[in-house]
Formats: sequence, C-alpha cells, structure tokens
Amino acid sequence: MSHNHEEVEEMTDDYDMGEAGDETGDEYHEREGRESDSDDDEFSHSNSKVTDTSSAQARKGKDIQGIPWERLSISREKYRQTRLEQYKNYENIPDSGEASEKECKATQKGGVYYEFWQNTRSVKSTILHFQLRNLVWATSKHDVYLMSHFSVLHWSALTGQPKELVNVQGHVAPREKHPGSLAEGFSQTQVSTLAVRDNLLVAGGFQGELICKHLDREGVSFCCRTTYDDNAITNAVEIYNSSSGAVHFIASNNDCGVRDYDMERFQLSKHFRFQWPVNHTSLSPDGKLLIIVGDDPEGMVIDANSGKVVHKLHGHLDYSFASAWHPNGLTFATGNQDKTCRVWDIRNLSKSTDVLRGNIGAIRSVRFTSDGQFMAMAEPADFVHVFDVQSGYNKCQELDFFGEISGVSFSPDTEALFVGVWDRTYGSLLQYRRVHNFAYHDSLF
Repeated sequence: MSHNHEEVEEMTDDYDMGEAGDETGDEYHEREGRESDSDDDEFSHSNSKVTDTSSAQARKGKDIQGIPWERLSISREKYRQTRLEQYKNYENIPDSGEASEKECKATQKGGVYYEFWQNTRSVKSTILHFQLRNLVWATSKHDVYLMSHFSVLHWSALTGQPKELVNVQGHVAPREKHPGSLAEGFSQTQVSTLAVRDNLLVAGGFQGELICKHLDREGVSFCCRTTYDDNAITNAVEIYNSSSGAVHFIASNNDCGVRDYDMERFQLSKHFRFQWPVNHTSLSPDGKLLIIVGDDPEGMVIDANSGKVVHKLHGHLDYSFASAWHPNGLTFATGNQDKTCRVWDIRNLSKSTDVLRGNIGAIRSVRFTSDGQFMAMAEPADFVHVFDVQSGYNKCQELDFFGEISGVSFSPDTEALFVGVWDRTYGSLLQYRRVHNFAYHDSLF
C-alpha cells in the first residue's frame, strides 16, 4: 500500500476529528482534497441535525441516511450521476488499464437479500488511511466493533448505545505481564486496521503497533511493535483458531512481512517475508493455505506452515487490498484497485473463474457469509454489492448510499450486515437484516 507519508497525512487531515462538523466530507475521490461544487456545498450544509432512520421510516419514503433531498436543488438521481462521473479511483499503477467488459461478468442486479433495517448516527465510523477499510466487525447481529476517531467502540443494536473500549489518543499500556509485551505501551496510536473474534480484539497501527484486548477482561492485555522499519504500517489483521484450538492472529505489514502470533503464549510463532508490502492475508478454513495480496498485481497462495509459494495469481492489473475464503475452502476472492474482485478456485489457479466489477472505485473489502450463500464486495465509497454465490455470482443486490466506506461485516449467524460510512454530516453505521423467503411456509396455510 502507499507509504508516502504526505499521502497518509493528507488523508488523516481530511478525516481529522477537530474538523468533523456540519460538512459532508464525502470526497469525490479517495486521495485528493474535496472538489468545490455549488450543488455539493448545498448538499453539505443542508442539514446540521440529521437524525437516525428506521426501516419503518424508510418504507414511508425517508432517505435511509436522512438526506433531505426535497429541500435541495439537486435530486438524488442527479447527485448519484455526478458521483459516478466525478469520483476518481486511486491507482498505484497509472494507466494500467481495466478489465475488459468481455472478461467481467454481466451480473443481474435487483436482488433483495438484505433489507435496510436501521441507520444510527450515534457512532461515526472513521478512516485514517484511504486504502485500508477493515475497521468494522460484527461478533453477533447485535454487537459491532469499530473505530471512531481515536476510540475503539462497541455498539449494541439492542440498546443503540456506543461504549468506548480503548482510547488510543493518549497512553495505552498493557495491564498484564507477558514475555515480549511492551510494558511502556504506546501513545497517540493511529489505528490503521482492526479485527475482533472470540473475545479478542486486535488493533494495528501506523508504526507497526499491535494492541490486543480481551473483551472479557479489563484493560489491554498485550502490546507489541512488529517492526521498527520506517515503512511499518499494519495493513490487516486476521484472528483464527489453530488446529489445537489456540487463538492466533496474522498481521500483514507494509515492511513486506506476515507475522503469526500465538495468543495463548503471547508469542510470535511465524514470520514470512516477501518481495513487496503485504496488504491483506486470509487463512483457508482448514488452516493449510494463506492468500497473500499486496503491492504487486500478482497475488499468491502459500503454504501456511512453511511459507512456500503454492501458486501465483495472475489477472489483476493493480495492487490488491482485500481477500476472503469461501467457507467451503475451495474458492476465494481478491479485491483490487483495478475496480474488480476476482473469484478463484483452488483446484485450478491458472485463471480466475469470475471477474466482478464495481461502479466507481477499488474493491477494498470482501466478505463471505458463514453459510457461504452470499459475498459482500465493498468499493471505497457509495456501493456495497452483495452477490448470490449459489447463482454463480450471476445475481446481486446493490446497496446504494453516499459516503466513504470504513468497513463491512456480516454477523456470524448471517442475519445482519453492517456498513460503516464516513461522512462529515451523514457518517453513521448502516444495518441491514437478512431477507428470508418463507413462500413455502405461506403456501401451507
């Protein structure tokens, strides 16, 4: 991923806590400052008191984000068209081209797999690095963890209230003593990525920081720095259970390293090094294979134990920032700045099986439901695509809203889908509920 400090600081300034106020903050592009536009200005300042939106209100015609289109001189349709035309996708390899229309799957839109349920503005999910969008995690259909400026928050769908778990603006130090843990902790950590699973929360920082907290214990459990390299941003974290049942996590870093930590012993257990910065990794369900994607158009599948390359992945045209395994362990997906998500079959990795294209920008996050029926593909802003996997990715639902996407997460039981939206006025947490087809049951009455 981009490690130019000016670019990182530029995005940090764009999302600075002190500047968050009545402006929209919905950038027309990922990296550069916001463009001036009269319609956009009216949109930005139209309503400084935006309320939450329920599914009942949405059914009566209220905009799900509370945007008062009826009071604006621009319609939603016109503003959407403007965004589609003016949003500039960030590329690390200029003029690398795009996947051809012939190669990309012609997907049938219009599916309804998840319906809008609630939009809450009591939490504003924020972003610090424009290329890293894994900052929202659901551990149940009621529990969501996310970053809001310097706060790691837990939000409950039952109470509708946020709770701060860790504040990284000040000093954070571990309460527990473990070998390798930095007793002095960290100060003013800039959190770049987040992961939550099995009562463990791991936050990664811009300087290689790793902050580990057990959700059932007070304070922080463990702090360490993966590297003191100048190029040390923690790009992604994945928590998993080893074959013995021990909790581990894998950290992908901009110093070209992938590190595996054993959280039973609080020790580094593996360290693989590659030729380019690693932006994301995903471990196969059986724990044997690891997807590696990063600052190279080619990704890799490696042996999770030895680090040996099993197969290279050819097809993407730019850098990749997302990957995910289907629960069957046979297929997986990768998301790239070439605006595509490619689906691969481990039984034949000579080429991808499907190429799925977004609307305006890079595919920065990919998630499968635990039952494998759906896959969510998130762009940097405005769109999350939910594909029906069982249809062979031929059918999809398009979630359409306005704002930068900080992360997407299905609940483990597949009943809920959460989308973090960063926008200076309309920033919020969108919640969708799974739609079940009960036509068979209805026919019995």
